[in-house]
Amino acid sequence: MRAVLVVNPKATTTSERSRDILVRALRSEVDLTVEYTRRRGHGVALGQAAVLQGVDLVVTLGGDGTVNEVVNGLMTAPESADGPTRPRPLPRLAVVPGGSTNVFARALGMPREWSESAGVILEALREGRSRTVGLGRADDRYFTFCAGFGLDAAVVRRVERARHRGRRSSPALYLTATMQQFLVGTERRDPAIALERPGEDAIEDLATVLIQNTAPWTFLGERAVNPNPEASFDRGLDLLALRRLRVPSTTRTVTQILSRHADPRGKQVLRLHDLDEFSLVARRPQAFQLDGDYLGERDKVRFTSVPAALRVIC
Repeated sequence: MRAVLVVNPKATTTSERSRDILVRALRSEVDLTVEYTRRRGHGVALGQAAVLQGVDLVVTLGGDGTVNEVVNGLMTAPESADGPTRPRPLPRLAVVPGGSTNVFARALGMPREWSESAGVILEALREGRSRTVGLGRADDRYFTFCAGFGLDAAVVRRVERARHRGRRSSPALYLTATMQQFLVGTERRDPAIALERPGEDAIEDLATVLIQNTAPWTFLGERAVNPNPEASFDRGLDLLALRRLRVPSTTRTVTQILSRHADPRGKQVLRLHDLDEFSLVARRPQAFQLDGDYLGERDKVRFTSVPAALRVIC
């Protein structure tokens, strides 16, 4: 079996020694090539190259951003250097967690420690064990577990800026960024987002929207954060929107989301389950994120569910 290991050398929870151990372990089972990402977006090119080379398995060592890039490469690989996209089996994907949160890997049931996850992958390869997962797509970009339009994406933007200044990613950093964005960084009195679905009336005046392709949406340390607890890799997309960002109602919703049995409800809460497609349209540009990566501001994004898109080793 031919395999490629795509390594993010800046992954926060691995070292050169752990990478060497992982490479030796994988080479005991597969014919392995190792590639290192050199810049943002390089994982897309490496994923595309793996498809073009007829590789059987792609393993990622990094965080959710590395996984997202490689998945986008797998899903958009052309038939040849100058040919159209080809409808043929893709390499299987295996994910070794190396980032700070690793939502996708943990949603698959993988252990948090890279060494334990590597053991699970090796065992699955020996047993021929895998599963199929669906993906989400926002315009022309795929995502594995979540997207955000509005407040949560603006929080991601604040966190990324803090990390560029040298701050370490942590639950405390996200909580601080959330409070700052909510209290002073967001226009809360004029909701600007409309939800449009085929054959349905538009739902207008939404303040912020969270989209999930699986549950949970993210983690705060060990605690799963689950705005849409019924979201699943085996169904369409789930959505939670807040109509207003008033302090009392938003506090109540956040408390519900963080509870052990999350089931957010209320007058300001809109939840929709198992959606095939929808669009979010805003009167003014909104912050936008996919899989925890800030992608700028948009005034319109079309979301679609892509069922049974990838086969994953887990």
